[in-house]
Amino acid sequence: MAVHNSLEIANKDDFCEDDGRPKRTGNIWTCNAHIITGVIGSGVLSLAWSTAQLGWIAGPISMVCFAIVTYISASLLSDCYRCPDPVTGTRNYTYVDAVNAILGQKRKVLCGFLLYTGMYGTGVAYVLTASISMRAIHSSNCYHTQGHEAPCVFGDAFYMLLFGAIQIIFSQIPNFHGMEWLSIVAAMMSFSYASIGFALGFAKVIENGSIMGSLGGIPQVTVAQKVWKVCQALGDIAFAYPYTGFLLEIQDTLKSPPAENKTMKKASMIAVFTTTFFYLCCGCFGYAAFGNQTPGNLLTGFGFYEPYWLVDLANVCIVVHLVGGYQVCNQPVFAFMEGWLGKKFSNSTFINKSYTIKLPLFPTHLNLNLFRLCTRTLYVASTTGIAMTFPYFNQILGVLGTVGFWPLTIYFPVQMYFVQLKVEAWTRKWVILQTFSIVCLVISTIALIGCLQGIVSAKIE
Repeated sequence: MAVHNSLEIANKDDFCEDDGRPKRTGNIWTCNAHIITGVIGSGVLSLAWSTAQLGWIAGPISMVCFAIVTYISASLLSDCYRCPDPVTGTRNYTYVDAVNAILGQKRKVLCGFLLYTGMYGTGVAYVLTASISMRAIHSSNCYHTQGHEAPCVFGDAFYMLLFGAIQIIFSQIPNFHGMEWLSIVAAMMSFSYASIGFALGFAKVIENGSIMGSLGGIPQVTVAQKVWKVCQALGDIAFAYPYTGFLLEIQDTLKSPPAENKTMKKASMIAVFTTTFFYLCCGCFGYAAFGNQTPGNLLTGFGFYEPYWLVDLANVCIVVHLVGGYQVCNQPVFAFMEGWLGKKFSNSTFINKSYTIKLPLFPTHLNLNLFRLCTRTLYVASTTGIAMTFPYFNQILGVLGTVGFWPLTIYFPVQMYFVQLKVEAWTRKWVILQTFSIVCLVISTIALIGCLQGIVSAKIE
């Protein structure tokens, strides 16, 4: 027994952290890859439409303002990875763990419900979006080979099933620690299709010989219609940035020293700056290219015809990025399910025993767990099934996103920061952060109203 203990201690010193978990090897660049993979979704291609609703002044300003909000929120939350001291305290491995440790059990339940519901909904949306891009590639090639008048109309079901099958395979990656290579590839893809969208918009502006659009954005028949469109546009921009839902899981991959919160803040600054640059490029050049005819998806504005190969490439990049994005957004849900059931049935071999398998052409060894295989397969199958059953789920997701935006991105990080740093009421810092929280609540409410009105309008149409 003594030998076993001495070996365990030696093993812990060489291969484990102070909490008994494997050595963390993440750095600022792997952290950036995870963030960008989770943040720059295919929604970047809808930002041209959002800019068109807001106009040349309010559109770019809104993107910059939400970038600042996102960075502030990420900075506040990064200090909650350890508590009670942000540098030397006990680790909180997930967002829900941090809320539980700092704010208590009741708010943990609310946080967990909003967080995991939103992540599940995002998984469904990723299946829908990937199938649309796959179908666009098929249609584009069909038009190119059979002529522009060919009936190149295809359903989405096959593509959803294909994407779901791919996700079943990748969902067996145990956690964020094994996903660095996937996030790097996905981040490269997001840069690629955002760059293509920007380049096509820039080329269109050159072709037109002028910059289209106006200071007030696309005019509407009535003032009320304009207000609804502005609300929807603000909602689209607001929910294109945040990544607080999986920030602490990413931070838990970082090695120290330096302190994890310092690395996370630097990575957040780089990621938010990079994201904002691409958002501004796609949003502004898309609006400049199409003006009042700016489409909801920037790539569709260039048609299925020419340059068909470049639009195909962009859609391929979107699909590859969504493979990684699905995993980044859903890994916290996987960890929650397996952690809770693992503790509840701690003596179960089926739940807790793992097998190491080396697959050809796979960069890392696959850690296979039968329980994980079953639960994650069912999870992916359920998101795929809902996407096939409710093809307009993206509109519902907008409502879920607006409901969860303020509490998850603003309220909980601000309240935890107050408790962590013992900020007293009515001090200067308290007043500033409470004002920040209230302003974001108002904007979130406006966006929610816009999303609800959009669903009502879609049903009427």
